[in-house]
Amino acid sequence: MHKRWVAGGLAVVLLGACSAGSSKSSLPTSTSTSTSRNSLAVVGPPNIVFVLTDDLSWNLLNPRFAPHIVDLERRGETFTNYFVADSLCCPSRSTIFTGLFPHDTKVVTNVPPTGGYKKFQAEHLAKKTFAVALYGAGYATAMLGKYLNGYGDPKMTRNTAPVPPGWTDWHVSNRSGYKEYNYFLNDNGHIHYYAGPHKYGVDVLGAFARSFIKRVKSKPFMVDVSTFAPHAPYIPALRNAHDFPDLREPRDPSFDTNNVNPPTWLGHRKPLSTYQIARIDRGFRKRARSVEAVDKLVADVESTLAAEHLTNRTYIVFSSDNGYHLGQHRLARGKQTAFDTDIRVPLIVVGPHVPAGRTVTQVAQNVDLYPTFLDLAGRAPPGPIDGHSLVPLLHPASKIGAWRTVALVEHHGANDNPSDPDFEGGGSNPTAYEAIRISAEHVPGFTGPVDALYVEYKDRDHELEYYDLKTDPYERDNIAKTLTPAQRLELHKTLTALAGCHTQATCWAAGLPAP
Repeated sequence: MHKRWVAGGLAVVLLGACSAGSSKSSLPTSTSTSTSRNSLAVVGPPNIVFVLTDDLSWNLLNPRFAPHIVDLERRGETFTNYFVADSLCCPSRSTIFTGLFPHDTKVVTNVPPTGGYKKFQAEHLAKKTFAVALYGAGYATAMLGKYLNGYGDPKMTRNTAPVPPGWTDWHVSNRSGYKEYNYFLNDNGHIHYYAGPHKYGVDVLGAFARSFIKRVKSKPFMVDVSTFAPHAPYIPALRNAHDFPDLREPRDPSFDTNNVNPPTWLGHRKPLSTYQIARIDRGFRKRARSVEAVDKLVADVESTLAAEHLTNRTYIVFSSDNGYHLGQHRLARGKQTAFDTDIRVPLIVVGPHVPAGRTVTQVAQNVDLYPTFLDLAGRAPPGPIDGHSLVPLLHPASKIGAWRTVALVEHHGANDNPSDPDFEGGGSNPTAYEAIRISAEHVPGFTGPVDALYVEYKDRDHELEYYDLKTDPYERDNIAKTLTPAQRLELHKTLTALAGCHTQATCWAAGLPAP
């Protein structure tokens, strides 16, 4: 099992829905092994179930409160170098939908004029999603839960929350969905209010997913279940409201610790107060409790797939749009830094021909999900994209060849809008930057393997960060000043090429693919 010091929001898990029993599960027990299940041939295009959580971090994938999700690692592949291109809700989701980096979607924040649902619409991206492509390939498609920031706000009507093209079933909320209780959903063009103790948001989405699967099981389908959990205000289901009373945010070496040679925005900060730490721990408990419902959703969906005899022809995708920090580097809460807590998220795959218990170390990004979904469906992207299919890594019997070693991360400025659900305040949001996260056996100018984070800030001083994760896995010591001029030049060239790429071929080449 790999380290869980990393937080993932984009946690992405591509999984084939395999039946498995546990003490808390409603899943039936199977006598067949994962190997035998995955070796069965897939008849026709496979189904895809995509469970996208909000602000999920690696330290929330704990068997105490996410046993079914954790069990997916045993049953499939775990990607340990999966990164989001922008650790912020709307830019990340726009990238997932389109297979384009934020610099190509132009959706770079959560609010207009530079981001949010209105910017997504203005860039005509609703016609370029994986849903449109899969629908054109004969798939039934469903979108459930959270779509994009600003959709249906401030008041949910058919005008502020229309059903986009490509979706055959649509049950999507606006900002009210963060409350988990007493919220609105656009149910295929009809606005309904969900109130009462038995209408917890995650549970309702799970019920819609199971109903959709039963209804369209005779044809290939793709369902995107996008929960608001565990996003702030971290509302758990009532049944879980008092679980884990002594749980605390994990105290890794970066917790409540100043960095050495930090950039100006981070600076040297006062120790977190007793009140702040108590609030962090309380927040982590609530996040863990809200993940319990997501874990149940995964188990229930797998149970439905098994009951409908769809297990061996289905990939389930469990993911998050970004990671999250709580107390690391003395930052109270947030997700928009280039640290691994925010940009590195889980990716686990279980499905047809996917080996069980395998760790994948190749660099992958959320820009790769669109082409992966289409590749699984046997289709090529109908238009230009920046991402690369992960199917060769899911089916290692095929030839993988050279693979990218560098991931791009973009951040387009401090979030200073209090109306944004991701507003952090307190100077915890970095200024604009571009970064690369490297995991390579060789980088020009360096000796030996490189596992590092390199950041260029867009402030007037053009500050730099460089963390060597081999010796400093918690990113505490900025050693950018120790880089030689040749090393800085190589890093800058790589970053510039990635930040300026605009096609699948150029973005792949800029990621320095190596054997």
